[in-house]
Amino acid sequence: MDRKEFLLALDEMLELDAGTLTGPEELDSIDSWDSLAVISFIALVDEKLGHVVEGEKLVKAKTVDDLLGLAGIAVAA
Repeated sequence: MDRKEFLLALDEMLELDAGTLTGPEELDSIDSWDSLAVISFIALVDEKLGHVVEGEKLVKAKTVDDLLGLAGIAVAA
């Protein structure tokens, strides 16, 4: 799964229009980013990429790019 595909999966998971997320968005600015979204993100990474995101690292995520990094998806420079 590449960056674009993962961003589209995040859009769908967060019930946003396709193409809404690009990476630099602050998680605090996304209304649907809540405790259920955190659990859904962990499940998405596990299902699509086959690895578990550690909760201690996830709580430090501030942006969508941070989420991409935790998922092992290349973050744009």
